[in-house]
Amino acid sequence: MPKSIIINKHGGPEVLQLSDAKVTSPGPNEIRIKNLAIGLNFIDTYHRSGLYPLKLPSGLGMEGAGVVEEIGSDVKSFSIGDNIAYASPPLGSYSDERNIPANIAVKIPDGISHKISASIMTKGLTVHYLLFKTYKVSAGETILFHAAAGGVGQIFCQWAKSLGCKVIGTVGSESKIETAKKNGCDFVINYNKESFDKKVLEITNNKGLSVVYDGVGKETFEKSINCLKPRGMMVSFGNSSGALEPINVKKFIAAKSLFFTRPGLTHYAAERSELEDGASLLFDAVKFGKIKVKIFKEYSLSDTRKAHEDLGARKIIGPALLIPNE
Repeated sequence: MPKSIIINKHGGPEVLQLSDAKVTSPGPNEIRIKNLAIGLNFIDTYHRSGLYPLKLPSGLGMEGAGVVEEIGSDVKSFSIGDNIAYASPPLGSYSDERNIPANIAVKIPDGISHKISASIMTKGLTVHYLLFKTYKVSAGETILFHAAAGGVGQIFCQWAKSLGCKVIGTVGSESKIETAKKNGCDFVINYNKESFDKKVLEITNNKGLSVVYDGVGKETFEKSINCLKPRGMMVSFGNSSGALEPINVKKFIAAKSLFFTRPGLTHYAAERSELEDGASLLFDAVKFGKIKVKIFKEYSLSDTRKAHEDLGARKIIGPALLIPNE
């Protein structure tokens, strides 16, 4: 019988339960898929812990890649046997098989594996909206990205570099500096050893930056604001160090007429055309070598607790996968 990971209460990795899953025939606008690879993302820990509360019991995971096994009566865009990938609610990608709405899936181009697809959909589509939509970068522009050696960071820095940006990346340890450099950073700052805001101002000759991309959150917010020039944009898209405190607008935003945004993939891929355009650019970037993907680690679905322990301890450097049980 197919298996899936279920949580009945919020909490630590111990709440993750491997359970039997009964998968019915898909509804009219759904497809039934066999997952062959499942993306592991930090946002999954927010759903598990309750930082982003769920209606319980609930499945977990938004990202996967696999093969279409059955199609609903109204589905015209997919056929049985198609290789597909997805990165969107409803949650439940931590599973062997499942039904998903057909409109959240995209076909995987020839030459790209299920594992690569499952490792880049959430991270890559996030990078796409960050670089092309939330703040559209320009060649020659200097930008700052926090956690440059992480899964999103590795894709972001490579893609930004291919667009002609000068990339400043921050990391949390000396061991991650080389990883960030290999993935396109021109400058790498260990924010646990030196004040990254002072270093950024030094690099920019005290001019500051037009944009900061921050997925770390609480630990980096105030210094990120210090890095911005007047009318710059603070892009806060994650909470790996904890959620932001309520923002003092007068102190942090009005003082330099800054823009603050909290973007999310759900809103940037809400329309089918946006999803297809983003996925197409992402897959092309991989096919043409602008983004090189190296899977950091694979876990079996039955070992999901260990995977979440490693996520929480920041032991995962780069894309990681859950592999459904054979």
